[in-house]
Amino acid sequence: MSAYPIRVARLSLLMALVAGLAACSSFDGAGKRLANAVTPYRIEVVQGNFVSKEQVEALQVGMSRQQVKEVLGSPLVVSVFHADRWDYVFTLRRQGVPEQARRLTVYFKGDALERFDGDEMPSEAEFVAQLDARTRSHKVPELEASEAQLSKYPVPAPAGDSGSAAPVSAASASYPPLEPAAR
Repeated sequence: MSAYPIRVARLSLLMALVAGLAACSSFDGAGKRLANAVTPYRIEVVQGNFVSKEQVEALQVGMSRQQVKEVLGSPLVVSVFHADRWDYVFTLRRQGVPEQARRLTVYFKGDALERFDGDEMPSEAEFVAQLDARTRSHKVPELEASEAQLSKYPVPAPAGDSGSAAPVSAASASYPPLEPAAR
């Protein structure tokens, strides 16, 4: 058996490898644009507790831990080492939009709310509008028909008209049994 086919196979494999490496290194602007146009779908990642401006405004110094929990929900982080501190953190990662992160820290003295501080929170309406901004790019259809559109259809006859079909009978007051008959 000759060594010629093995040498040819090795040489072809080496040439293919060199050609592949050369193609990777000469990635020009058009290739980059194509690679950026074909990006995989990335899911939206929402983590933590969304805290709105209205919820922060409802907080009052002196509230109990239970009352704070009723207003803000359960905290994302409760540290064993900082028992008098609750952290509410919210992050949102969406494709094509910079990552958003908001933080609110609530401090207690015993069971009473002592103070709170954190980032400026959006109102619920602002947050929903921000999330819905991508879907508003299409035109909203008109939901009412104009007089010209309505004139295309025939006008229905009044219900009391004698020329109309027989009236529909009232629904039967007797219903079939839900269970099959006993055998």
